[in-house]
Amino acid sequence: MADAQYILPNDIGVFSLDCREAFRLLSPTERLYAHHLSRAAWYGGLAVLLQTSPEAPYIYALLSRLFRAQDPDQLRQLALAEGLTEEEYQEKLERVILGSKAARQHPEEVRSLWQTCGELMFSLEPRLRHLGLGKEGITTYFSGDCTMEDAKLAQDFLDSQNLSAYNTRLFKGVLEDGKPRYEVRLASVLGAEPALHSEMTSKLKSYEFRGSHFQVTRGDYAPILQKVVEHLEKAKAYAANSRQEQMLAQYIESFTQGSIEAHKRGSRFWIQDKGPIVESYIGFIESYRDPFGSRGEFEGFVAMVNKAMSAKFECLVASAEQLLKELPWPPAFEKDKFLTPDFTSLDVLTFSGSGIPAGINIPNYDDLRQTDGFKNVSLGNVLAVAYATQREKLTFLEEEDKDLYIRWKGPSFDVQVGLHELLGHGSGKLFVQDEKGAFNFDQETVINPETGEQIQSWYRSGETWDSKFSTIASSYEECRAESVGLYLCLNPQVLEIFGFEGADAEDVIYVNWLNMVRAGLLALEFYTPETSSWRQAHMQARFVILRVLLEAGEGLVTVAPTTGADGRPDARVRLDRDKIRPVGKPALERFLRKLQVLKSTGDVAGGRALYEGYAAVTDAPPECFLTLRDTVLLRKESRKLIVQPNTRLEGSEVQLLEYEASAAGLIRSFSERFPEDGPELEEVLTQLATADARFWRFPSENPSGQA
Repeated sequence: MADAQYILPNDIGVFSLDCREAFRLLSPTERLYAHHLSRAAWYGGLAVLLQTSPEAPYIYALLSRLFRAQDPDQLRQLALAEGLTEEEYQEKLERVILGSKAARQHPEEVRSLWQTCGELMFSLEPRLRHLGLGKEGITTYFSGDCTMEDAKLAQDFLDSQNLSAYNTRLFKGVLEDGKPRYEVRLASVLGAEPALHSEMTSKLKSYEFRGSHFQVTRGDYAPILQKVVEHLEKAKAYAANSRQEQMLAQYIESFTQGSIEAHKRGSRFWIQDKGPIVESYIGFIESYRDPFGSRGEFEGFVAMVNKAMSAKFECLVASAEQLLKELPWPPAFEKDKFLTPDFTSLDVLTFSGSGIPAGINIPNYDDLRQTDGFKNVSLGNVLAVAYATQREKLTFLEEEDKDLYIRWKGPSFDVQVGLHELLGHGSGKLFVQDEKGAFNFDQETVINPETGEQIQSWYRSGETWDSKFSTIASSYEECRAESVGLYLCLNPQVLEIFGFEGADAEDVIYVNWLNMVRAGLLALEFYTPETSSWRQAHMQARFVILRVLLEAGEGLVTVAPTTGADGRPDARVRLDRDKIRPVGKPALERFLRKLQVLKSTGDVAGGRALYEGYAAVTDAPPECFLTLRDTVLLRKESRKLIVQPNTRLEGSEVQLLEYEASAAGLIRSFSERFPEDGPELEEVLTQLATADARFWRFPSENPSGQA
């Protein structure tokens, strides 16, 4: 059972993102703008391979070479002609690869790629199964010998130099005198070559810090970022206004120099660019997959406005200041001024990165969010894929709940995403003391509602939410936002904005809460008992909310084991809809207030105690979650794969290329993404991976993992 969560079935669901109508409505200039932004996003997304595991770039290069030589149908026909059955074609990858046209054309190169990544690709060795630091897992944000203590030391060093971790990786070695040596490498086009003075030049040097040697360098992912910059330059020619031009100029500066400050300046222009027809964002953004929680994964998205749903979100924004007063913390814990954000529903054209979210609230820079604001986007065509639910595959619900769930899951998720992004991530204040010693709150009058005392802790200059709360920051914040969504969906004004009244409104509330408690049970798939760790921030957050609602008692929520019709272990989640308001709302109110107070005051010890307490997975009765986890794994439905379109420039016109919702369609979309420079990119990725391979334990390479 322990390995079941790491094994995917061959019949995994595949869905296509539909953006045809939104793309059709773009003008020729808007299409060119979207095309070049998409190209920048796709090129930059290749950096994620170098941010994940040592073998990931080699896997990509191998599969890219394989399918450049033969498309999936041709490869399948060849395999069947050589005696493989349909099942063997799905499962015997080595035989398929070594018998392929690519292997016949370049036998040594293909065999070398297979030897480098084949064993690692399928390894279920505990350390290699999931992301983590040191012995806890694998990551390429850090060299293989880095521990959590190294990560903490490096964060303290970065804070001392007012450097962001977002676009960095950390590589550890040992000097001749035995002192640890750390390389902090910034992502940039420029490397060690002389350059015109920039804000980054003075940072690129050696430092002594707490008995260790730190060297700040740059040039990580340089050839990939060069491609990003080239297409951002081309996109500038088709920008709709000066704010977009300035935004792109700062992004180009950021990726060229390795400057997060330049990316912040670009993000300011992005925030000011209200209601664009083509929306986009690009950079080192989300820190979910950094085991320490500070480094950003590269992502880029390009999308077009869905006007009908955006109108509802505009109404929600108009009501936001009033709704913020409904949240269960004192006014002093809310931002001094609500900076009215953009909130649009978008149909995604391109989303590069390791996954596609349903909604986004960005930028993630705390200082910008406090002073300049943020934007919210709901990704409509992604939500449409998420809504797709087959009754027979609905697990852990009572039969009488299933039809209601299927009918209202989509509409209730629209409400939840809107509240989560706008009033969840968009709410709350951080108490900060700046570099001059000035506070952004009144130390004399502001009282901690949990203790009745004056504020005892806050954020110092250079400290951020991510750097201070590190490993729990992402999940804690997602939990806060999800809880705000559940809490405010009880407000009739909110439901009216989305067009729900009376019995329909009550059904939306019920299904939204039911979906959350079911998700809390499903979350157990993402818990690893061997290391007592969670592997996914949102799912950990939903489990915590389930625990809070179970703790409320009075029969509000029950999770009970049972036996399925097939005779195998099963479980049922029950939610008493009559107790949502009298029992569930007060429980969430108390929990939300604690979450916000601990976040505002930067109380890491208190925040960890609260959050990790609820996130603990034990076999204590009555729920016996560790045992239930086996049931969840037994009945889990594999995550959907999403096929995205491409754009192609034909003369001066941009064409939209769409693909069928199948594994073959997914492969073709990737094969046609880089039609002209596929071989070059394969070489670039393997060269970059090989240059740093000494930092990890590759077969037949440096076993010590030391520089």
